[in-house]
Amino acid sequence: MNINIYYGGRGLVDDPTILVINKIQEVLDELNVNVNRYNLYEMKNTITTLSQTVTEADGIILATTVEWVGMGGYMQTFLDSCWLYSDKSQILDKYMFPVVMARTYGEREVTLALNNSWEIIGGKIGPALSAYIDDTTEFEFNDNYKTIIEKYAENVYRTISQRIMQLPSSSQTIKNNMLKDTIKLTPQESEQLSKYASDDAFVKTQKQDIESLASIYKELLNDQENGGDDYYLNVFRDNFNPTTGYKSTYMISISDKDKLISIYVDGRDIRVTFGENKSADVIGKLSKETFDQIVEGRETFHRAFMTGAMTARGNLKTLRMLDEIFNFQKQ
Repeated sequence: MNINIYYGGRGLVDDPTILVINKIQEVLDELNVNVNRYNLYEMKNTITTLSQTVTEADGIILATTVEWVGMGGYMQTFLDSCWLYSDKSQILDKYMFPVVMARTYGEREVTLALNNSWEIIGGKIGPALSAYIDDTTEFEFNDNYKTIIEKYAENVYRTISQRIMQLPSSSQTIKNNMLKDTIKLTPQESEQLSKYASDDAFVKTQKQDIESLASIYKELLNDQENGGDDYYLNVFRDNFNPTTGYKSTYMISISDKDKLISIYVDGRDIRVTFGENKSADVIGKLSKETFDQIVEGRETFHRAFMTGAMTARGNLKTLRMLDEIFNFQKQ
């Protein structure tokens, strides 16, 4: 018989849960049970891979300590991984035994939460052991308490070895309904996903990729709402302020959009096209963010140049004329 113990506390020296599971393990060892113990606080970067170890056991003990409120983050993460990555067909006959010790109020609520979680995941519920412990020393040397723990460990052994039957529960029905539309993964796929999920570098890269894609799609959507590529040309045509006798050429490069805009001004006439014009009187380079600020009237070409948000080469007077011949109104 194989029994796995998953300890979800913080590993404190005076944690009463450690005393309890040490005694349980001692009794199970005497009954020739193969016990594997997993301290989740020591495996916080690989908790999501532990869901695969559940299928190797005949039963599991979920042991945790209530120090403030709820079951704690380590145990919750472990249960999340069982729901997301475990082979549900292999958990159907797995008994789970909750062991919850509390230093504050809430041991019964956490026991109930563990039971509900395991039923929804698909496993079977065994007897629970829970208590409020005020003084760990008194608890450790109380012979009556030791006897209760020993009897509990024997009951764990008896429940698994006899495969005690259980009546159907509503939680199982809810679980079956929730799984109807979920993607069914093979055990190998589940294991691979759980390993990826536990890889901090992989998860960080994935988040960065998602954020990058979201930013790209957001910019594409904004461009489409503004009229697509024509937006970059029309914004100059629509805000042109003719100046009699003034003649000059400009090339504006929007660096992060890979766009070159060539502007030809001749008095009251203007021509704006995409393309390169290396002989332009002024060649400027700026980001899409700075470009938007200028055309929205929140910035000027000259101020952007002075602050370094825009680089330019050519005649400074001709550069300053950009703010004269284009009348961008603040939006």
